[in-house]
Amino acid sequence: MLMPAGMTILTRAAGPQRVGRVMAVIGVPMLLGPIFGPILGGWLVDDYSWRWIFFINVPVAAAALIAASRVLPRDVPQAHQRLDWVGLVLLSPGLAAIIYGLAESNSAGGFGSAKVIIPVIVGALAVVGFILHSLRRSDALIDLRLFLNKVFSGSIATLVLLVISVFGGMLLLPLYLQLVRGEDAFNTGLLLAPQGVGAMLAMPLAGKLSDKTGVGKIVPVGLVATAVAFIGLTQLGPHTSYWLLGGWLFLLGIGMGFTMMPTFSGAMQTLRRADIARASTTLNIVQQVAASIGTAVLSVLLANALTDRLPASPAGGANAGIGAIGALPDAAREQLAPAMAGAFGHTFWWAFGLVIAALVLAVVVLPKHKPEPLEDEEDGAAEPVMMIG
Repeated sequence: MLMPAGMTILTRAAGPQRVGRVMAVIGVPMLLGPIFGPILGGWLVDDYSWRWIFFINVPVAAAALIAASRVLPRDVPQAHQRLDWVGLVLLSPGLAAIIYGLAESNSAGGFGSAKVIIPVIVGALAVVGFILHSLRRSDALIDLRLFLNKVFSGSIATLVLLVISVFGGMLLLPLYLQLVRGEDAFNTGLLLAPQGVGAMLAMPLAGKLSDKTGVGKIVPVGLVATAVAFIGLTQLGPHTSYWLLGGWLFLLGIGMGFTMMPTFSGAMQTLRRADIARASTTLNIVQQVAASIGTAVLSVLLANALTDRLPASPAGGANAGIGAIGALPDAAREQLAPAMAGAFGHTFWWAFGLVIAALVLAVVVLPKHKPEPLEDEEDGAAEPVMMIG
């Protein structure tokens, strides 16, 4: 609920001429959270209790509630807008079922298990039902007519490929550090920090550029940097220098900073003000689903690569999961480290391929010049209801 609501509030307040800088602001916690979260989480788990990774949210939420009550203007209800309850009942459980099935793919041994197939099929049927329902309504939860906008639909397609590769890669990196290098949670978080630093430096610049020129000139640069970083990560070995790894992660952060939020900006720049709320909902749903697909697919690819490379024994092979490998003593882990590192490098090639596909799409589809925003059809039209999802 928070991401689309926050994106809608900021985008309306900033206006179309500053949407790029707004997206850069939104993107900082989106990309830094998964990087610096493990540092804080590792420290809390190691020195206190795992329960504190939940308790820490209580003061943060309290501060957010106080700030929201004092800073944010109150919404004015619009009588002509109604919540699409049928769409909500179809879409939300449908997406949850798909994500659940994909999340079970690793523990179930692949995508052929009934634990994966049944939830995915049920969820897909619910989503199809939502599509058929929304095509018959003018106030559907998600306005599918937005996809008739070529810039919006092209940005969505680029975002899907990017998120699958990047978020899947973000799963692989801490696993590599913990399984192959034997690092604990706190040190793993510290070693991943260069990626967050690169994103933090790149995002403000990318946001300003998005307001001045077409995202078709910015996103390909970020995708090239991301692709080069993934090529470096395919060469990971059991004793790769942490300085070299930090360099690849810093470049990956730069690429993400020049890609993720400019893609969001490109999707929003040609929309009417009345479409922003539903567009932000759509973008966040797409991102969440693509991230789940990326982590599920790359984790299965990694598990298969480990199975192919590790010996068929209690320490590895077809019957050993990632959890069992992580419980190995240091001596056994050192012996298997070269094979495990090769499995990670092999899996990163898949992420690289997805980035190349996104690069081709971005070059072809995304606008090279900043498009003029569309005006609402009726001046003084009522504010659209803020949709969340």
